[in-house]
Amino acid sequence: MSRTPLLRLPGLTGLVLVVTSLSALPALAESRETLGWVEEGLVLPERTRVKFKLDTGALTSSMHAENIERFEKNGDDWVRFTLELDDIQNDEQVETRLERKVVRTTKVRGAGGAEERPVVLMKVCLGRRVHEAQFSLNDRDKMNYPVLIGRRLLEEIGPVDAARTFTQEPRCDA
Repeated sequence: MSRTPLLRLPGLTGLVLVVTSLSALPALAESRETLGWVEEGLVLPERTRVKFKLDTGALTSSMHAENIERFEKNGDDWVRFTLELDDIQNDEQVETRLERKVVRTTKVRGAGGAEERPVVLMKVCLGRRVHEAQFSLNDRDKMNYPVLIGRRLLEEIGPVDAARTFTQEPRCDA
């Protein structure tokens, strides 16, 4: 009859690894910036300064786009769209026509029903870092914020303090 131990303690190497990993957690949390639920950010490459809503209720980030046209390029799905954003720093409207490869299509359900939206890679500056992330394209003219940052990107950015707004200026290098 063999006896199975009820509790197996890790060897010295495993114990050192666990303790070392746990001691690094506070440093990791402190190294990530805490942002407010609304922040100023830059939409790149134009460096247009707009308000970003950091929305923990949304999975995918979203960006205001108009005149969205799908087309095929080299056998891949692409989209052509117009970014029409009001720069809050100089109160000017910035309009740019862009083309991006479609990463995927997402189905969004809301009060008005369901719709499919193209998702593309875009670069934004938030705080001191440039982030390249997936953004669904949608006409957000009726929304207060032209850019919504969802949980997929928030995991990279860091924690959000729902009691704060405009905690940092966007300070990304050119």
